[in-house]
Amino acid sequence: MISTKLAKVIRDVPDFPSPGILFKDITPIFLDAKLCTEIVNELAKKVEKLNLDAIVGIESRGFFFGIMLANKLNLPFIPIRKKGKLPYKTVSYSYDLEYGSAEIEMHQEVIQKNWNVLIHDDLLATGGTAAAAAELILKQDATVAGFSFVVELTFLDGVKKLSKYSKNMANLVAF
Repeated sequence: MISTKLAKVIRDVPDFPSPGILFKDITPIFLDAKLCTEIVNELAKKVEKLNLDAIVGIESRGFFFGIMLANKLNLPFIPIRKKGKLPYKTVSYSYDLEYGSAEIEMHQEVIQKNWNVLIHDDLLATGGTAAAAAELILKQDATVAGFSFVVELTFLDGVKKLSKYSKNMANLVAF
C-alpha cells in the first residue's frame, strides 16, 4: 500500500524550520524512481475522473509531482510561483500567513475560462497557500476541480479551508 511505503520513507526533522515544528521531509522519496512512478500513478487514479483541463503546481515542491502528473494525464502544467519569479505578464493573489503575508502569481491567459483545474502541492498543512492558488484560478473564471497532495497533516485541518473551493481532495498519506 502506497501510504505505508510513504510513511516509511518520509523523514521527520524535529525543530525545522523553527523549534517545536516536526517537519515532514519528502526528499528521500526522490531516491526511489519506482516509488515516484507509483506516486504519480496513484495520484492519477484519484483524479482521472475529474474531467481536468490543466494542473497547476505550487512552488516549489508542488512542481515535483505536479508536472509528472500532468504529463501522465496528457494535460498542461502551469506553475504558480512567488511574486517576482515569472518573466511575463502575471495575475497575482496576496494572502495572510501566520506571521505576515505572501503573494503568489501565475502567467496571465494560460488558464482558459471555464477550465477545470487541479491544484497540486506536496503537502497540505493549514491550506493557506492552496487556498490562495484556488483564488488565482477563480480570478481567471475557471473552476477548481480538486486538490491533490502527497502528504496531508490532518491535525492542521487544511481540508476545512479548501472545501469551499472543491470537495475533491486527494492525498496518499496522512499524519
